[in-house]
Amino acid sequence: MSKVRTGSRWRPQLPAATALAAFAAVLLLVSPAAAIVPQAAAPVTAPADLGRLADERASVVEVILADTAELDALVATGVDLDHHVTHTGDGIVVHAVVTGNEVATLTRAGFTFGTVLHTPQDAAQRVAEREATIAAHLAENQEYAAAADFSARSTVSDVRIIRADYYTSGDTQVLSVEAKWASGQADSSPLTVERDSGPGTGIGSGGTQTISRFVDAGVYLYHRGAAQVTSRPAYVRITSPSGDVAVAKVNEWLPVPPKDPEGPGYMKDFVASYLTPTELYDRIKALSAQYPKISEIVELPHRTNGYRRKAQAVLGTVDASRVAVDSLAWGHQGGNDISVELADPGVADAPLAVTVTGTAVRVDLATDGSGTVTSTAEQVVAALNAQAGTLLTAYTYRGSPGTGVVAPAARTALSDGLAAPASVSRDPHPVYAIRIGKHRDGSRLGVLAYAQEHAREWVPPLVTIETAERLLRNYAHDRKTRELVDNLDIWIAPSINPDGGHYSFYDFNSQRKNMTNHCAPQAPADFLGRNSWGVDNNRNYTEYSLFDGYAGASTNCTSGTYAGPGELSEPENRNVDWLAARPNIRFSMNLHSSGNYFMWSPGSYAVPGRVSAPRPTLAEESLFWGASSRILTAIKRHRNLAVTPARTGPIADVLYSAAGNSGDMLWYKYGIYAWNFEVGTSFQPDWQEAHAETMEFANGLTEMLRVARDFDTDRKRPRSSLSVRASATPGMVDVTFSTSEPAAVFYTLDRSRPTYAATLYGSAGIREGGETLTIPVGTTVHWFSVDAAGNVERNYKPDGRGNNHNKQKVKAPKR
Repeated sequence: MSKVRTGSRWRPQLPAATALAAFAAVLLLVSPAAAIVPQAAAPVTAPADLGRLADERASVVEVILADTAELDALVATGVDLDHHVTHTGDGIVVHAVVTGNEVATLTRAGFTFGTVLHTPQDAAQRVAEREATIAAHLAENQEYAAAADFSARSTVSDVRIIRADYYTSGDTQVLSVEAKWASGQADSSPLTVERDSGPGTGIGSGGTQTISRFVDAGVYLYHRGAAQVTSRPAYVRITSPSGDVAVAKVNEWLPVPPKDPEGPGYMKDFVASYLTPTELYDRIKALSAQYPKISEIVELPHRTNGYRRKAQAVLGTVDASRVAVDSLAWGHQGGNDISVELADPGVADAPLAVTVTGTAVRVDLATDGSGTVTSTAEQVVAALNAQAGTLLTAYTYRGSPGTGVVAPAARTALSDGLAAPASVSRDPHPVYAIRIGKHRDGSRLGVLAYAQEHAREWVPPLVTIETAERLLRNYAHDRKTRELVDNLDIWIAPSINPDGGHYSFYDFNSQRKNMTNHCAPQAPADFLGRNSWGVDNNRNYTEYSLFDGYAGASTNCTSGTYAGPGELSEPENRNVDWLAARPNIRFSMNLHSSGNYFMWSPGSYAVPGRVSAPRPTLAEESLFWGASSRILTAIKRHRNLAVTPARTGPIADVLYSAAGNSGDMLWYKYGIYAWNFEVGTSFQPDWQEAHAETMEFANGLTEMLRVARDFDTDRKRPRSSLSVRASATPGMVDVTFSTSEPAAVFYTLDRSRPTYAATLYGSAGIREGGETLTIPVGTTVHWFSVDAAGNVERNYKPDGRGNNHNKQKVKAPKR
C-alpha cells in the first residue's frame, strides 16, 4: 500500500470506505435521556475529611480544577489519575486515586478536593461479593450432588436438563442444550445428548451431540453446547456416566429483536464473576482446548518479573533512628523465614554485636557506662551488613543519615507482604494470548485486543473473555461469527499485567502498575512503601514518551504514572510491542476502565502549549470517527447507554496527555488503527454493573471485528467533488472538497497531474471538518481521492501515466 507522510511519521494510506459514518454520525448516538453524563461534585467541607491514612490505603476522590492549565499542573505532579475529566460551567472535575498523605501534600500545593467516590472498603465489598458468588455456586453443586447420592440411589437423578432450545439461522437448524451434572465440579467429562427426530419418533433417531463443562473462576456452572440438526427434535435425553437419565422437551427459541445483528440463538453472557489473571489464563486455555481447530494459545516471549517481593521490615518509629531490612532471597524462597531482633543487652559498656543463628538475627545494641543504649541507625546498618550480609541487606530509612539512636525492638519476622494463595505463582509469570481464526498463518487481516495494562481495572479482561467465548461457541451455527473467524486473525490477550492484577485482587485493590521495584533505598523502597512501587505499563512505550519530552508521565518511582527507567524497560510492554509487530495486524483495541471514553491518537502532548503528537490526517480521522459510530452504536444496543461525543476522540483532546501510551506506539510505529475503551464508571463496580458493562463493551469489541472485516473486503471506489463559494478577498474564491465516504484527497493548483506527492487536503482544526482553500478565480484544480483500503477514484493510477483524475476550473459564483 502507498504511504503518505504525516508529521514525522510514515502513515498508512487513509480511512476506509467501510467505516461508513463520520463525525456527525457519532453525535447522533447520544440521546439526552440515556447519555452517560457525570455531574459536577459538591465539595466536602475540608480535605481533612479524608483522614490521614497511615497504612497508605488509597481512595478515589474528586479534584476541582479551574482550567486546563491547572489540569496540566496536576498531571505534572505525577498523581495517579482516573480517566474522568469533566468540564463544568465552573471549571474541570477529575478523579484522583490518592492516600490521605497525598491529599495533604496536594492541598498544600493549592489543589482543591471534592467528594470521596470509592474507598478500600468498597473494593473489599467487591471481593466479598465475588467470593460469595463462587461459594453459592459451590454450595449449589454440593447440594445437588448430595441429593443425587449414588450410594443411596435416591429417586433424584444426578443429571438435570436446564434448557433444550431449537432455532433456525437462515437455512441452518440448531439445537442448543444446557444441563447440570452432580459430578461436574470434579469431573471434566462431556455429556452425550440423544435426540429424537420429531413428535412420535424414538430417542436416538435424530442422532447425538456432546455438551461440555462451563467453568467460571474454578466453579462448575453447567454443561452446554449447540449443534446443527436436520430436523426439529421433540425430546432429548442425557444418560450420565453413573447411569442416571434425564429427559426434556425441546422448546422453540424466540427470534432475536431486529435491532440485534446476531442471528437467532446467538449465544452470549459467558461470565459469572470477576476473574483473577490466573483464572483468565485458565479460561482461555480451556477454550482453546475445546476448539483446537480454530484457536490456539500463544505464550508471549517475555515473562513478567513475577508476583514476588523480597521479605522486608522497618524497625523503629522515628525516621532518623529507623533501620530498614530486606532479605536477599525472595520472600517465598526463604526470605520470609528471616527474623531480626534489636536487643538491649541490659549491661553497661556493652559493644554492638550481631549474632546469626540459622535465619534468626539478633543485634545486641551498644550501651554506655550507665547501661543506656547508644547505637545509631547508621551503626546498626553497618553491623548487620557486615555480620548478616549473607541473609539480608540493611539501610537507613529513606536516605536518612541514621544519626538517631536505635530503640530496642522485639523479634520481627521479615515478610514479603503477599497474601495471594499458593495457587498464584510467585515466579516470573508467562503472559498468554488466545489466537482465534481458521487461518492463523498471518495470511488474514489481523486484529488485536488486550486488557489490564492497569492492574485494578477488573472489568476490561472480562470483555475480552466474553468476546472470545462468543467467537468460538457461536462459530458452528452462526454465519456472521463464522465469517469473522474464517477471515480474520484475532489475537486476544486478557491480562497484560498479571503480577499487578494478582496484587490488586489479593493485596492492594488500587494497584495500577506492575510490581517491579525500581526505587533506590533513598526512595520509599522499604516495606512501608510497597503499595507505591511499579511501572505504569501504559507510560512505558516508545512513541512520544516522557523520554521524548512529552507530558503525562513521571520519573518518580512511586508516582502512579511512573514511566520506568527507559522505554520498553518492562517485559509487559515488550510483549505488547511483539504483538503489535505482527505484520498483518491493522486494527486494535486496548481495554481500560473507567469513564466511558472511546479514544485514539494522538495521546500525548508537550507543555507548555499543549503541542500534541502529529494528528491523523483528515482522512484518517474520518476512519476513526466513522468506525467509532458503528462500535459505539453496538455498545449502546445493550442497555441504551451512550458514550458521549465529549468523551469520543483523540486522547489529547478529550482526556489529558499520556506520554508513552500503547495506542500511540501502535499508531505511529506500526500503522495500526488503535482504539482505547474506557469501560464503565469505576474500576471495580458491583457485579450487576460489571456484568452489564462486560456485555455492552463485548458488543463493541465484536463490532470492531466486523469493521476490520468490512475494511478487508472493501472494493468500492470513492467519489469526490469540489464546492466553490464566494470569498471575502476580491479575485479569490473559497474551495472545499467532499467525498462519498471517508477518503483522502490529493490535489494540485498548478495544472500538474496529481500524485501521492501532491498536497493532501487537510482538516480545518481539531474535531472539525475539511479545510477551506482560498485560491484565485480561474485556477484549474486537479485532484483524486483514495480510501484506506487503497481504492482510488475512477481507477486512476497516481503513479502511472493516465489522466482520468478530476479537473475543474473554478469560477466566481454568481451573486
